[in-house]
Amino acid sequence: MSELAGVQALLFDVLGTVVDSHGSVTRELEKLGEKHAFDGDWKEFATTWRRGYIENTRRIAQGGTGPSSVDVMHREILENILDTPEWKPFGDKLTKEARDELNLVWHRLDGWSDATPGLYALRKETIIATLSNGNIRLLVDMAKHADLPWDAVFSAELFGSFKPDPKVYLGAVKHLSLEPHNCAMVAAHVYDIRAAAGVGMRTVYIPRAGEDPGAGEIKSKAEGGDIDVVVNSFTELAALLAQRK
Repeated sequence: MSELAGVQALLFDVLGTVVDSHGSVTRELEKLGEKHAFDGDWKEFATTWRRGYIENTRRIAQGGTGPSSVDVMHREILENILDTPEWKPFGDKLTKEARDELNLVWHRLDGWSDATPGLYALRKETIIATLSNGNIRLLVDMAKHADLPWDAVFSAELFGSFKPDPKVYLGAVKHLSLEPHNCAMVAAHVYDIRAAAGVGMRTVYIPRAGEDPGAGEIKSKAEGGDIDVVVNSFTELAALLAQRK
């Protein structure tokens, strides 16, 4: 595997790549709706919440202002959603404590089916660490919930910005005492992959259902594309890394 030769650490995007963000949030909203006898388009609620996160993190990464903690950001977006005419009747049923608890859904997202076995296998081959826009407490809680065996937890929160700001990628690389080409970014979002490549990191793309709409066909360099490696699971990636020996 010459594409991954010299790689000593894998840095993982988490939301959507390691865990099923949309599915997990939708399922919890459905349960809450049943509890309060309220029927709504919970998939659209989850999509709107996630879209707000993406739009805000990218805006701040480009120099805009806003909260450095995704927990704070998620809560602000949640309040905005619950204030809309469509969702205010539901919001009126939720106390402050209930809203606090709902906001913590992002701390207990379920992993994709290959995530836990794949990460345990990968940990035998190299360093595995998060590099997420999620704040540290969110990532730690999520790791405990979904059994994600990270060697280190890096959050954009540590670097005063969000991906795809180059300083986020370079900050994590520096803390690992490595050079960018010794690290590979693993993500289900091509913008993340290409930003990492822009600072000299290797790249691994893993498609996840519904996570990268509009990205088109993603190809590895061996297939004429611009991504070092494209895999369909973390277990497949672990098998590729094991071939280097």
